[in-house]
Amino acid sequence: MPRFHRFALALAVTTSLVAAGPALAKAKAADPAPIADLVKAVDIPYEAFTLNNGLRVIVHEDRKAPVVAVSVWYRVGSKHEPKGKTGFAHLFEHLMFNGSENAPGDFFEPLQQVGATDSNGTTNVDRTNYFETVPTGALDRALFLESDRMGHLLGAVTQEKLDNQRGVVQNEKRQGDNNPYGLLRYEIFENLFPKGHPYHHSTIGSMADLNSASLDDVKKWFTDNYGPNNAVLVLAGAVGGGTAHAQGDEWVGGIPRGAANQPP
Repeated sequence: MPRFHRFALALAVTTSLVAAGPALAKAKAADPAPIADLVKAVDIPYEAFTLNNGLRVIVHEDRKAPVVAVSVWYRVGSKHEPKGKTGFAHLFEHLMFNGSENAPGDFFEPLQQVGATDSNGTTNVDRTNYFETVPTGALDRALFLESDRMGHLLGAVTQEKLDNQRGVVQNEKRQGDNNPYGLLRYEIFENLFPKGHPYHHSTIGSMADLNSASLDDVKKWFTDNYGPNNAVLVLAGAVGGGTAHAQGDEWVGGIPRGAANQPP
């Protein structure tokens, strides 16, 4: 095809697309379904039940692979921190990985021995969660570890561990603060939410409050917030509701209820 003809054809196609653009955009803008309809279309089947001690359990059975994702959500976050105790929720998350009474040492090691992946925890304003993905045959081990730190942690918490994790959290804060725009998060929360609002302060807390955290403070935080009736256990993968109920009762059912955590 001669060069002029190619140019003319390209120009015609481009012109037609430009001319049709507004109409196409208008049609496209009118097409999207409401968010509520999209949410309804996401249908993930699950079973839910509550153990006698108040622990809520949610199970989604999916046998595409012989693994189970385990996640424990506690209804406690930085919004529950009293004045002068900012950063406690996140600091305590770190302490939960330092061993419990019947599983001393590093929390990750016995999981790594069975090929677990994605082991970690996160803290936010409303909740703290802990999670790992394990082979189905290692689900008992994961539930034992989660139950032991839910019901038998305090005997393993020492001043040395507190001081060590305090330093880790403070270093994490320094790294975040010294990144470009690292202080912006404080400005956002402090300007979005008035002083006295539970979201006013950042989850990472202040250096002064972290320095003042005592062993008694940390133990009270656990006693007040980490009971089974303040938690949700989620299992997703190659496990059925009947098995999950039996294993939940075996490993977590014997932990007594804790304090009822009421959001501020």
